[in-house]
Amino acid sequence: MKGKVYLVGAGPGDPDLLTVKALRLLKTADAVLYDDLVAVEILKLVPSSAQLYSVGKRCGTRKISQEEINFLMVSLTASGLKVVRLKSGDPLIFGRCGEEMEALRKAGVAHELVPGITAALGAAAVARIPLTHRHVSHALIFISAHAADKNQSRDWTKLVSSGATLAIYMPGRDHVELRARLIDAGLRADTPCAVVCAVTRPDQQMQFGTLEELPRLQPFPTPAVLLVGEVVGLTRRSGDDIAANHFLTGSYFQTILSDARRLASDQEVP
Repeated sequence: MKGKVYLVGAGPGDPDLLTVKALRLLKTADAVLYDDLVAVEILKLVPSSAQLYSVGKRCGTRKISQEEINFLMVSLTASGLKVVRLKSGDPLIFGRCGEEMEALRKAGVAHELVPGITAALGAAAVARIPLTHRHVSHALIFISAHAADKNQSRDWTKLVSSGATLAIYMPGRDHVELRARLIDAGLRADTPCAVVCAVTRPDQQMQFGTLEELPRLQPFPTPAVLLVGEVVGLTRRSGDDIAANHFLTGSYFQTILSDARRLASDQEVP
């Protein structure tokens, strides 16, 4: 009997943000193929009897090619195994999910998608940024700052003119060029923005600023998400304590999270 592949979103990092279905699949998996960005705490949920395969690709380096990943999934299911292809965030957003689904379809392998919380949503939640607002922004655009083809151009003017909030994945460490592109496309230099890295993880960091200030913000390690738009300014103008801290570290976030969990535990009904 052939097995089945589950393309599962692991969320941005915090294990508590896994869906109930993702957690169930991880605990009953025969094999798990996971990316580098999947949190160690989530991998600990996988039973010791399951086969674990690290198949991550980061910052231009790779341990294994996409073709090899596809071959591995097909081979494992041919042995009748229940395979979880575990991706950080949501598999449908910058997760090469389309390529893997195509390979599985061609091989006749049964597969199912399990969505997860993508990094931009996690970043907005911890920074208390409303990605849409009926008086400010009616749309949200997910975009990568880097294309697979370096010669591929983007119409930044069209994106900016839409008035949508921009969630820019993989913005890189040097923001001078990106700032120039966005301002040349029509955004004001004082447009609010926020950079968040290691979203919902213990080492999470974030900074608020404007496009003009963007290159002067402290460079963060990857992965990072850049949120750009007037909705970011709503948070800063609200007097919210999280916005009052121009520079936030993971320890600050973990304190908030721990207090919230303790409060929820104290209020549980026996």
